[in-house]
Amino acid sequence: MPLVKIELWPGRDKETKKKLIEKVSADVAEIIECPTEAVTVVIQDIPKENWGIAGKQAG
Repeated sequence: MPLVKIELWPGRDKETKKKLIEKVSADVAEIIECPTEAVTVVIQDIPKENWGIAGKQAG
């Protein structure tokens, strides 16, 4: 079923990521009316030097 990919700059701790996964999963499941167990969330930490905003490197 649904796959949610979240890309972030590094620095969030394990507990923050756990809460994010729980809340995103619950919200997606509620909105599209599927079981929470069917939702997959992937968090990828991307270094700021690999991230560009408005033509400029973020880090």
